[in-house]
Amino acid sequence: MAAKAQPVELDVAGRAVRVSSPDRVVFPDLGITKLQVVEYFVLVADGITGALLDRPTTLERWPKGFFDGAVMATRADSHGDAFYQKRLPKGAPEWVETATIAFPSGRTADEVCPTEPAVVAWAANLGTLTFHPWPVRREDVEAVDQLRIDLDPQPGTAFDDAVRVAPHLRELLTELGLTGYPKTSGGRGLHVFVPLAPSWSFTQARRATIAIGRELERRLPDQVTTRWWKEERGEKIFVDYNQMARDRTIASAYSIRANKRATVSAPLAWDELDQVQPDDFDVTTVPDRLREKGDLFAALRADRDRSLDCDLRPALDLADRDEHEHGLGDLPYPPEYPKMPGEPKRVQPSRDKDRPKD
Repeated sequence: MAAKAQPVELDVAGRAVRVSSPDRVVFPDLGITKLQVVEYFVLVADGITGALLDRPTTLERWPKGFFDGAVMATRADSHGDAFYQKRLPKGAPEWVETATIAFPSGRTADEVCPTEPAVVAWAANLGTLTFHPWPVRREDVEAVDQLRIDLDPQPGTAFDDAVRVAPHLRELLTELGLTGYPKTSGGRGLHVFVPLAPSWSFTQARRATIAIGRELERRLPDQVTTRWWKEERGEKIFVDYNQMARDRTIASAYSIRANKRATVSAPLAWDELDQVQPDDFDVTTVPDRLREKGDLFAALRADRDRSLDCDLRPALDLADRDEHEHGLGDLPYPPEYPKMPGEPKRVQPSRDKDRPKD
């Protein structure tokens, strides 16, 4: 029996970060170890730190690594191989800072709020693969400063279908005075982030996302849907507007995704969307790409040039027109949310006894 590997200490921007069990295999298909995962985050420190800087961040932890049959713990079943850490882990170093956030239930939590690369490396040592930052900064956790649009391929569609929708989304955003920055989800989807002046509520940001999704659906009715219920979506790209609801987050740029291929959520240039595939970006390729191209998500950093901020008002005007001219109001929230003002009935259509028959 081989001797257990001794911990390794890394110097991360002047901080000593201890890596325990450095030879533990995290991605068996690729033979990638825990030390290599931590080293990946050190190599992409500028990008990942920029994506998380001063943002309350949920940690997606896989302490045993990713393997066939691994499951994520859920609210209904806390037994799992991985889990979401929404509160500061016990024993955190004093230099790991926090921000207090409020959940839809009204409860609060002190969540990790990265301020330097060592915090990312420390979290990676705890088994964190994916970082889920809130679209707010700790100076005002109620003020949304990023609009996040999730183009989510439904069964029967794929990344290439999301890519075909993306130029139409970019055109619409431009019409609304919004500048979008795309990235791979690390899976089959595509994310587009927009930097905002931090003066918008979660409700406003979600409402604007619904309006953008509906307009995209009008322009591409055979390709795009905003239907919340899966049974109604069909083989289309779903604009997941609820990713802008409070406490719903999207994997950050440069996060590793829990799959056999150790893919990374990678920032992209608009003109390369149709030339790439999600599997092009993993822990072995993204560090070199970041060195060569720089951080394509720099405009989304918390410490960015504020002249890059966009105004959400035109998108909210579009939402007003939908409501007043087309009678289109709110859409369902996720099931764990309390009933929200103005929200329609939250009942799966096939189970809605009061729904008119066709």
